[in-house]
Amino acid sequence: MEYAELEAAVEAILFASGRAVSEEDLGRALGISKEEAGSVAASMAARWADEPRGTEIIELEGSWQMCTKKEYYPQLITLELNPKTPRLTDVQMETLSVIAYKQPVTKAEIERIRGVNSDHAVNKLIEYHLVTELGRAKQPGRPILFGTTQDFLRVFGVKSSEDLPEISPVKVADFRAEAESEAGAGRDDGREAAESSDEHLDPEANEHAGTPDMDGSESGALPEIDRGEQDHMDTIGI
Repeated sequence: MEYAELEAAVEAILFASGRAVSEEDLGRALGISKEEAGSVAASMAARWADEPRGTEIIELEGSWQMCTKKEYYPQLITLELNPKTPRLTDVQMETLSVIAYKQPVTKAEIERIRGVNSDHAVNKLIEYHLVTELGRAKQPGRPILFGTTQDFLRVFGVKSSEDLPEISPVKVADFRAEAESEAGAGRDDGREAAESSDEHLDPEANEHAGTPDMDGSESGALPEIDRGEQDHMDTIGI
């Protein structure tokens, strides 16, 4: 196959696939080695970057993908009637940062670093195809390991997770402080709700609290619970 035909075939494959294609798969489809396929794709990517095209070819950890150039996003958004581009919250960005720099990482490790529950943030990142399950850790309970996806690399403009910029200790401290603040706010809200509830108790109910009932017990006192019943209630989570 002529070199020009190889490039045409690569363009057809990347256009039709709509996703990143590994050099190994490219080579198999073209009948050449993965090194040769990677060389053809890299040459096309370099040339397309300098040409007035609406698309470009980018590398994502040994794979290649055709996508639209960012400078034409406004026109694409205008064409789309209801664009739904997810915007990450600060919590989701912090969680994504932990996963990106510590992957593969378990949810327990994410929460230990952030200091708060991260279930919702991790689930949303998976929904946005920025995070995926990589397998299970070889430790008790076999917890799920999480890592970033090729979509993450494409969105943040890096070829590999190894190309991520070094995160400063100051930023790490900021993340921890924000997480602790978030956890503290949750505790304060619970405390305020409890105090507000106490303030709105019926005064008359307080007045009569502790008066004897017909059976001789006091209405303000909690009935004693048999130890066996207590163990049963603890077991079912009451």
